[in-house]
Amino acid sequence: MKKVIVICGPTAVGKTKLSVEVAKKLNGEIINADSTQVFKMMDIGTAKVTEEEKENIPHHLFDIRKPTEDYTVYDYQRDCRYWIEDILSRGKTPILVGGTGLYIKAALYDYEFEEENTSYSFQNKTNEELYEELKQIDFNAEIHPNNRKRVERALNYYYQHGVPISSQKKASKLLYDTIFIGLTTDREVLYERINKRVYKMLEDGLVKEAEKLYQLGYRTKAIMTPICYKELFAYFDKEKSLEESIELIQQRSRKYAKRQYTWFNHQLPVEWVEVDFNCFENTIQEVENKIKKSF
Repeated sequence: MKKVIVICGPTAVGKTKLSVEVAKKLNGEIINADSTQVFKMMDIGTAKVTEEEKENIPHHLFDIRKPTEDYTVYDYQRDCRYWIEDILSRGKTPILVGGTGLYIKAALYDYEFEEENTSYSFQNKTNEELYEELKQIDFNAEIHPNNRKRVERALNYYYQHGVPISSQKKASKLLYDTIFIGLTTDREVLYERINKRVYKMLEDGLVKEAEKLYQLGYRTKAIMTPICYKELFAYFDKEKSLEESIELIQQRSRKYAKRQYTWFNHQLPVEWVEVDFNCFENTIQEVENKIKKSF
């Protein structure tokens, strides 16, 4: 089987930095596995890797769609597998990096997705209303009520195909020889890192980036689904103060990190590595050793 490395884990845990170091040591190229970082104009709010941080390592599936365009898990599965095969054909190692678990699983397991039509709009409904609608048509759907993106996808699937998404064939077979490395740290440490990262985003120009999208009138799924922009839109609409919006971004980011842990623990055979933030080289070495033992 062909060899692939996955570096996953919650937001703000150090995946980007680790991935570049691993790529340098193991002749790798990086493939984005974050559903928000495929979109242009959304750099600071999605914590997208900068050109400086890339250190000349090739990065793929970043900035490939406009915020006004749709990009589904079907699209990602197709695009990611293309790059995996391309990288392998050149004798290099594909390294999937990100926190969108469904994207990772769709690319690496024998999932069969049909091309999705996302023309159905659910903007005028609350999370609770959407979840209730889903339970009426798909009682077996195992989706958290607040995971709006997945709830909308399940509803779209039903209205397109006439059968519930839970009837899809479950993925069980890995298509590549893969090691799943997950970065983790103490929960309170992670929450503090999340809070600090939001302040760093503000220093880097987050409000200006969000205001540009706001002024362009973008209210698409790409903009309104991730944490960050919609919270600041409430500030621009004078519904919340800037401080309230910032606090909401931090709060929702912490909750999202908790959901990411739960998903990865239940869905993927992750080998967790405790991050040493005082000496990140120790983390790099531990991950490198795990990869060498696995392959």
